[in-house]
Parts: sequence; structure tokens; C-alpha cells
Amino acid sequence: MFGFFENEQTKKVKSHLMNLAALAKADGHIDEREMSFIVAVGKKNGMRADEVRSIVANTGGTKMLIPENDSERFDQIFDLVDMMLADGVVDDHEMDFCINMAEKLGFRKAIVGVLVRKISMGVKDGLPREQIKEDSQAFLNYNDSHL
Repeated sequence: MFGFFENEQTKKVKSHLMNLAALAKADGHIDEREMSFIVAVGKKNGMRADEVRSIVANTGGTKMLIPENDSERFDQIFDLVDMMLADGVVDDHEMDFCINMAEKLGFRKAIVGVLVRKISMGVKDGLPREQIKEDSQAFLNYNDSHL
């Protein structure tokens, strides 16, 4: 009933949480670290844990919303990669999912694999999110200007 009254920001957050849930399920199940990560992203965006768990349990009913700007697109792919690394095991299906999602989020096919790996290495190396974002933006700008 209330879905009709949702604002665009709420729809974006729900879409992002569903993308994260889909990644978590890529290896066949969602472990507790992945669920905790998804709940943390939801809370950071003003949602209660029970709301997030309900969204995760009912994935499949909402279509993906593409963020309108590069910063939001980067934040979404960053969260996807960060969650992929949450259980300590990078499954090929999860890596493929992240690469496919980066492409769906509007990043060029020619560079999405490198972008996902750059983010992954930055997270593994313990770099701050903003530094990874700046480095990735420089990489994206360089590749856009050298086509």
C-alpha cells in the first residue's frame, strides 16, 4: 500500500539493497557477515534492520534503478565489491556479478573488470573509501579521454 508513496531516494536505497542481496546469493546462500553488511548499508540510509531483512527476503519484486550520477554509481559498485569481500572468499560468480552490475550501472564494458579489481585491491589493502573513489575516478577519466 505504502509503496505508491515512496520517494525516489527510498526507491534507490531499496534497489541498491536488492542488488547487494542478489550478489550475496550469487554463491548460493547469504552468510551472516553478508547479511550484516547489507543491514549496515540499509541503516546508513535510514532503514531499520527488520525492513532491510524483509527486502532481502523478498528480492525479485523491484526493478533496478540506475543512479543518476557517477558518484552514486561508484558508491553502489563499491558496496557490491566490499560485500563480495565480506566473507573472505571471492567466488567467480560473485566477481562476474560485480562486473555485470558495474556494466548495468553505466560503466563501459571495456573497463568494468579493471574497475572492479581496482576497488577490490583498494579494499583489501585497507585504503579509505574516498581514496579508492578518487583513484578510480582518475582511472575512469583517463580512460574516457583516451578512447
